Amino acid sequence: MNTFKSVAELRRRVSEWRSQGQRVGFVPTMGNLHAGHFALVELARQHSDKVVASIFVNPTQFGPNEDYARYPRTPDSDIAGLAAKGCDALLLPSVEEMYPFGTIGCVQMHVPGITDILDGAHRPGHFNGVAQVVARLFNMVQPDASVFGRKDYQQLQVIRYMATEMSFPIEIVPAPTLREPDGLAMSSRNQYLQGDERQTATFIYQTLCFMREQRGHGFPIDAIEAEAEQRLTMAGFSVDYAEIRRSDLMRAKSPEEPGLLALIAARLGRTRLIDNLEFDSA
Repeated sequence: MNTFKSVAELRRRVSEWRSQGQRVGFVPTMGNLHAGHFALVELARQHSDKVVASIFVNPTQFGPNEDYARYPRTPDSDIAGLAAKGCDALLLPSVEEMYPFGTIGCVQMHVPGITDILDGAHRPGHFNGVAQVVARLFNMVQPDASVFGRKDYQQLQVIRYMATEMSFPIEIVPAPTLREPDGLAMSSRNQYLQGDERQTATFIYQTLCFMREQRGHGFPIDAIEAEAEQRLTMAGFSVDYAEIRRSDLMRAKSPEEPGLLALIAARLGRTRLIDNLEFDSA
């Protein structure tokens, strides 16, 4: 695996592959990689001949009181893991390479509507930063396909919207959520969990399953959401939301509606966890 810090050098390599008729897959990450990330690389391989990954902790998607400075950075183990999974190239850019005019003077991006609900309501500006950096990475790498995990479901929908609206000729490939044996969704933030918090964190997945079960019994959606929030609060979480939505993230009208999913974001100690469960695919 070759590592590139320069976009121009990576583009030359990608151009060589394209001249040979090869299809390029892309996996953007913020590093501190775990099995869930490596599964994205494996899925990208199924959709392409060559796989490019990127590692960049994007400052524009972190709010003033969020964890940009303490976000774990483990480049050596990340590079070793990507190489072991057969990744062909890694883009490891500096902030200056990504934002040549700085993060204040950079071109802004806003995806309307979908970014103002759920996580967008609790983290104002977060998805603007996500759309901004992913659009830049798409332009830099110019892949044929790019893989994103379903655990960050709202992020996936924002990127789908942006890619369609901006006419990026890129196939957006969703990847299933990878879970620990006890159901906890794999996440770099899990390492922040202290002591008994790790076991308590599994209650998020249990609550998602409860919401799916209650939906199957036809209970009103607002009653399911209220009970889910109460259960999480009693378990020690500070709940941002526990909601049932349609696959396009608009409000569901009835529990009988097809294509629903439950989404939860909650804090446990200093750690904010998110997860979701699609009812009809289980």
